[in-house]
Amino acid sequence: MATKAATGGATPPRHVAIIMDGNGRWAKARFLPRIAGHKQGVEAVRRVSRAARALGIEVLTLYAFSSENWRRPEEEVRDLMGLLRHFLASELDELVSEGVRLRVIGDWRRLAPDLVAMIEGAIARTAANPGPTLVIALNYGAQAEIVAAARTLAEQVRDGSLDPAAIDEARFTEALETHDLPPLDLMIRTSGEQRLSNFLLWQAAYAELMFIDTLWPDFDEKTLAGALEQFGRRERRFGGL
Repeated sequence: MATKAATGGATPPRHVAIIMDGNGRWAKARFLPRIAGHKQGVEAVRRVSRAARALGIEVLTLYAFSSENWRRPEEEVRDLMGLLRHFLASELDELVSEGVRLRVIGDWRRLAPDLVAMIEGAIARTAANPGPTLVIALNYGAQAEIVAAARTLAEQVRDGSLDPAAIDEARFTEALETHDLPPLDLMIRTSGEQRLSNFLLWQAAYAELMFIDTLWPDFDEKTLAGALEQFGRRERRFGGL
């Protein structure tokens, strides 16, 4: 588990999610093409996933590609998918050797067939690993996830396998893609923007939110450790006193 020094002596977060923002601004500030920022963003993913393991985080969820990102220029989308292929090919052996379990959430099966095959293979190779878990959100949108969960429950009611009176927060949570993960403790967004951008909306109900100015390509173990320290100083009441 995370050291007490990393979390101010408090209980460390089990599940941390990060909205990785600022690749484009990082590149622009250096008069580089956006793809250069995305490449450095992949390097940050490597650093931070390793740091999360060292700090004892059980689950790290990264917002890699939203369902809205298809609106970006075709060339940029193509570059992002190429970087994803490279990441899977280059990092899989380390994930296996480190015992990391890979999960992917979102409508990722609508991606290119070769990429879907790579993801399926990576998930299968790491499925028996004891953990921690690295969750990649691909072609993900929280509103779509909530609608899909509602549709699943509605179909169960229609089929007679579920009493509508039995639907509560816990039952709804079970219908989400993250149903078997620990509750979300901490959500971080980089680059100074202060919005959730359709990411884990249901799961973030009682998560601590942290908006930091660091651009994602500059995010490192020190930045993550600082976020955990700040998390440790917060008092979580969950609606109580």
